[in-house]
Amino acid sequence: MKIKPLGDKVLVKRLEAEEVTKGGIVLPDTAKEKPREGKVIALGKGRMLKDGKYSQFQVKTGDKVLFSSYAGTEVKINGEEYLVMNEEDILAIVD
Repeated sequence: MKIKPLGDKVLVKRLEAEEVTKGGIVLPDTAKEKPREGKVIALGKGRMLKDGKYSQFQVKTGDKVLFSSYAGTEVKINGEEYLVMNEEDILAIVD
């Protein structure tokens, strides 16, 4: 199954949570914090402007991004978890 976001929506694959803290403590699954970093998988067409054209996205497929804690809606596709979010929920691109 494939998914294509609509409008100004972005499909993001969340990066894996850290297994070990900086101090060397191994974290169990229940103590892991969900990462706020991910990789852009797909983009919609963009937001429609008043003149009928679509706005350009500031991110592109493959970008590593930071997003707000409660951004997006979690969806499961072929057993993998993704987030569908508005582009405005993306805070930064990580180089």
